[in-house]
Amino acid sequence: MTPDAHSAPSAPSASSARRPAAAAAPAPVLRARGLCLWYGAKQALFDVDLDVPRGQVTSLIGPSGCGKSTFLRCLNRMNDMIGGVRMSGSLWLDGEEINHPDRDAIALRRRVGMVFQKPNPFPKSIFENVVFGLRLAGVRGRQALAEACERSLRRAALWDEVKDRLAGPALALSGGQHQRLCIARTVAVSPEVVLMDEPCSALDPRSTARIEELIRELRGEYTIVIVTHNMQQAARVSDRTAFFHLGRLVEAGPTDAIFTRPALRETSDYITGRFG
Repeated sequence: MTPDAHSAPSAPSASSARRPAAAAAPAPVLRARGLCLWYGAKQALFDVDLDVPRGQVTSLIGPSGCGKSTFLRCLNRMNDMIGGVRMSGSLWLDGEEINHPDRDAIALRRRVGMVFQKPNPFPKSIFENVVFGLRLAGVRGRQALAEACERSLRRAALWDEVKDRLAGPALALSGGQHQRLCIARTVAVSPEVVLMDEPCSALDPRSTARIEELIRELRGEYTIVIVTHNMQQAARVSDRTAFFHLGRLVEAGPTDAIFTRPALRETSDYITGRFG
């Protein structure tokens, strides 16, 4: 998929991003060093070094096939589910090696949740969708589940729209509501990090605006890493931006700097639409 016409604007101004001035980045919660990945004989990532600061929103941008979604899936070991994948290099979450053979991938995914490009509500009630992960974790008390459901739906800006039909089918919601429900399901288990793989690509502009507003509201409470083809979206929601091309991390830094004064010509050419 190629970026849409709105993904290659002139460099967005700081005022259009509607974010406070960037401060010094806090300590990283995620850290990659020399990360390489192969799908069979094909190498998809080359020596990626990247820090993801705690409590901030980091956008991954770049042309289709550049490695940004592959890198995102490394952060909670979703690539483990793909045959023929091998990796080298290191990934840490809070100083602990993500790919250590003793690490439980299921426990890791409770700490590093994921929202996918296409909303994937389960064919269950709204309530059961939200508390699904909590039930898997062994939470059984009805009161605890009810409180977690309300808290998560409020965080996802969906409570007022569905509070009177929690027992109704989740599949009856609209597309934008589906994605916010999936966000509620993700945050219900209190992850440290939320990964979002193009969460707005299947949504209309109004639903996209709601999701972007939600991302801004969740900043600080969660560390968020978002893959997006829409560079205006990256400018609006993220504190930091990382530009990938041909499987390599080309440049990363504060979003305002990446979009208005990139250090490298390759970054400038992509931001201004000369390729991609």
